[in-house]
Amino acid sequence: MLTAMLAAFIGGIILNLMPCVFPVISLKALGLLRHTDNAASARREGMGFLLGVVVTMMALAGILLAARAGGAAVGWGFQLQSPLVIALLSLVILAAALNLLGVFEVGLSVQRVGSVDVGRGAFTRSALTGALAIIVATPCAAPFMASAIGYALVQPPAVALVIFFALAIGFAAPFTLVSLFPALAKFLPRPGAWMDVLKRGLAFPMFGAYAWLVWVLAQQAGSAALATLLTASVIVAFAGWLYGMAQHRHFAGKSHKVLYAVTAVLIIAVIAPLPGLIKPGAGLAGDQLTAEVTKAKWTPQAVEAQRGHGKAIFVDFTASWCITCQVNEKTSLSTQAVKDAIAKTGTLYMVADSTKFNPDVDDTMSEFGQGGLPMYLVYPADGGPPKVLPQVLTPSIVVNALNQASKKA
Repeated sequence: MLTAMLAAFIGGIILNLMPCVFPVISLKALGLLRHTDNAASARREGMGFLLGVVVTMMALAGILLAARAGGAAVGWGFQLQSPLVIALLSLVILAAALNLLGVFEVGLSVQRVGSVDVGRGAFTRSALTGALAIIVATPCAAPFMASAIGYALVQPPAVALVIFFALAIGFAAPFTLVSLFPALAKFLPRPGAWMDVLKRGLAFPMFGAYAWLVWVLAQQAGSAALATLLTASVIVAFAGWLYGMAQHRHFAGKSHKVLYAVTAVLIIAVIAPLPGLIKPGAGLAGDQLTAEVTKAKWTPQAVEAQRGHGKAIFVDFTASWCITCQVNEKTSLSTQAVKDAIAKTGTLYMVADSTKFNPDVDDTMSEFGQGGLPMYLVYPADGGPPKVLPQVLTPSIVVNALNQASKKA
């Protein structure tokens, strides 16, 4: 258990460097820079972020464990198998990007009310940022995480929650430590006008994340769901523009209250129909083919049917929403070196797609002690036990594994 907790803590720290999390963490770094001369404000930011991370992580862990207790075979990132969750998350990311560009300001109107403490508003925004950071982190899997989560999912609930808590603490640790110990802030650059420029620049990685989520939805639910989401996106952007005008009092008298009301109606009009409109559909059919390698569809039965026939089997457990999976695909699995190794060894390449919920995938991952995607299995040609490859691949790792697996006993 202590080993799993340590692995979860280290994995949480590394998770901050993953591409899905970096834009959100950058925002918190900018917020911290604004308070380098005010230790109390910096601590408030740090504790708010820590609270948001821990509460959200424990809530996700509780839902995950409850689902598994009810018989559902789900793992880390399970909520991203739902097209509705993808749609809502993409709209949140879009709103965050518009906020960074200055279309509207979160909490600006609230701060202008004299009876409300601005510091408390900063604490709340930090907590919400921590919550968002955890949600957008779920498509990524950092080193050490998979084994820790895999261990947690086969333990009693109390033990599992302790491990998820360690993951949350590791994730929040870098930002929280800097905020709690002002001496560490001397290593940060001085605040200045560049921060506003950088803030607006960070909107574009957010737009990139939005575009990626839109693509994932198209994979999961097809063109009808895509059209629904794009329509909702236009309405959200328009509502954000109206809200921004109301905040800055571009309209005299009570007109800004009318804009607030119109904005609220537009947001409700977007959110209310989504559960009925965003449904799992056909997505994009068919397995992808490369010039040299045919990717067969994975099922447990297909693996059993192919084993023992003198060929190694490589199984790629992946999903469109898994960023680490996509990075490995581009940097390793689609390289010419790996393609040549597959052709030379006669390895059978199978894809286990978990873009939409697939209980067989989650059952197999649990069998091998892996709590989240990606997972790569290599079955030896001689029928021996399969080998689990690291979650972060290099071409040499894959080539060496294929060469070893293809050798006859």
